[in-house]
Amino acid sequence: MKIEAAVVRNSDDPMTIEALDLEEPRAGEVRVAVVAVGICHTDMGMWKQELPVPQPVVLGHEGAGTVEATGAGVTKVKPGDRVAMTFNSCGYCPSCVDHDISYCHEFFPRNFFGTRSDGSSALSLRGEPVHGNIFGQSSFASHALCHERNVVRLPDDMPLDLAGPLGCGILTGAGAVMNALRVAPGQSIAILGAGSVGLSAVMAAKLVGAGPIIAIDRNTERLALARELGATHAIALDAIDQADPLVRALLPNGVDHVLDCTGVPALITQAVAMLAPRGVCGIVGASAMGSRLDADLVHVMSGGRTIRGIVEGDANPDAFIPLLARLYLDGRFPFDRLVRFYPFAQINEAFADAAEGRAIKPILRMAGTLSEGA
Repeated sequence: MKIEAAVVRNSDDPMTIEALDLEEPRAGEVRVAVVAVGICHTDMGMWKQELPVPQPVVLGHEGAGTVEATGAGVTKVKPGDRVAMTFNSCGYCPSCVDHDISYCHEFFPRNFFGTRSDGSSALSLRGEPVHGNIFGQSSFASHALCHERNVVRLPDDMPLDLAGPLGCGILTGAGAVMNALRVAPGQSIAILGAGSVGLSAVMAAKLVGAGPIIAIDRNTERLALARELGATHAIALDAIDQADPLVRALLPNGVDHVLDCTGVPALITQAVAMLAPRGVCGIVGASAMGSRLDADLVHVMSGGRTIRGIVEGDANPDAFIPLLARLYLDGRFPFDRLVRFYPFAQINEAFADAAEGRAIKPILRMAGTLSEGA
């Protein structure tokens, strides 16, 4: 079928909206009519080749919409179902068997290589392949071909306009707190970076009864929002090396948990330094390939401190995305306060606003697809 999609042909050029051909779903695949799709920092990294993906390519990995068609063998969803799309996984590696699917041994091939497992792409232009299958969906498009493993049914009353970011950015921040770090009531947490991931972590920390909840950023407007969303303290940094002493001025023994959402190695060094004995530093911010961490090994060893990477919030999307949707609908997880909507045609403007800090979580709406109440 003919679809409209935003195509990256060169990392230095704007995306162009083009009419492409999309194959019918194969076995295990699901075609979704996209209602809206979030923009994530990872999309920018792929566009600009910080995370090298083949070009030309259709990006987008926070899509939500309605199932139109399914391939052979699909039983999880059916045409008409309202769904979010999330990251893809293989289903048979040791991590997937252990239900730790965000650590799938094939995570990079299944999400970043721009093809199906057999090397094919479902997208083409006049017979020439265009890379797709980014995060198993490539949802910067009117229609996306995803997989049974990475499509999740939504509650019937969840607005589809909002639901897309639950598949990655919002899931990552909330899941880091609730699933990976398992922050307990009364435990302290410092969150470095007040973007969509960090602010989702703030809301999750409030949900689980953490405290103090310390938000750290350079942007004072975002810190003010963090306070409104549940942070008990907000620290505006003028210099990276201020982070540890400013936190210890509040908590002399250090914090139980630190979540880095920046990917800045020097700031992660500060994050490890501010840990209390037995404290855990979780890293969700994407650093440049080859980045190194400078940590005081005696500090880490002698206090039983832990440093760990976190991918996609350690989430089982089939359970966690509906949970976050229900928490939102119950008024307990107001992630809509992070959102700014754009028409799909303004995709390049939305990326520019995100890069310049004018938008926390841009969401692109497809024409004629506004959901009720959004």
